[in-house]
Amino acid sequence: QTVRWRIELQPWASPTPSLNYEASRFLKYISTSQITCEHMNLNSLKGYSETTKKPWSICLDERFSLIHRIRSKQCRLYSLGLGNDDNQFELSMANSGCEVHRFDPSIKSAHVQEGRHLWYHRLSIDWRDPNPAIAAHKLHSNTKKLGTVLNEFGHQKIDVLKADVESAEWKILENLILEDVVEQIGQLVFEVHIHWPGFEVSGNDSTVVRYWYSLLRELELKDFRLFHTYKDLSKPQMFLKKEAFNASSCYTLSWVNTRWK
Repeated sequence: QTVRWRIELQPWASPTPSLNYEASRFLKYISTSQITCEHMNLNSLKGYSETTKKPWSICLDERFSLIHRIRSKQCRLYSLGLGNDDNQFELSMANSGCEVHRFDPSIKSAHVQEGRHLWYHRLSIDWRDPNPAIAAHKLHSNTKKLGTVLNEFGHQKIDVLKADVESAEWKILENLILEDVVEQIGQLVFEVHIHWPGFEVSGNDSTVVRYWYSLLRELELKDFRLFHTYKDLSKPQMFLKKEAFNASSCYTLSWVNTRWK
């Protein structure tokens, strides 16, 4: 199998590149569910009445594996964050018997276990591993690709990958797709930020939006289906630094891998 270096870009949304056309295609895409999910929070499990501050929606319908893996206490959640205090979702998943790993470079110790099912790791998940030959990278030796961490932890699969990484999500998602790591994941819950292109995403505005859209289409080609979108109206209404397109700067998107039955 040949290693891919870049994702396939979708054709432009219009005969000539246009931010208006790219933006409307992208925003329509992230606002349209591709599959229906009836049960989307842990409240549908017996004994749960906790509400999380943000709708980190997961699909607990019987036709997908997650609910069965939660019941059999075999589920695994990886949570990628950057100094975020809101860990209600992680606690809820741990309380339901899931093995929860939270990766956050701001944690004081390298690895901390809290309770039976919850671990904190002082690691930042990135789209590249540090190069030991480059002095500057030695400072960031707690930065790793998700595939590297999976190998080091001996984990074959993640039932849910939650990411709130303040604009690093686009390059991380690209890495997961290019290295086929995404196929080891059952559900994705990503906060996406669209007020600026994101870390190391280059090009003019229409090129950036086409890239975002192409990434999400790659997920669809790998049998991921979008089942929930949350438009965060508490965040500035900005799209690539413009007050335009009636867009929030932040959306939380949830996909299920339909190959995981």
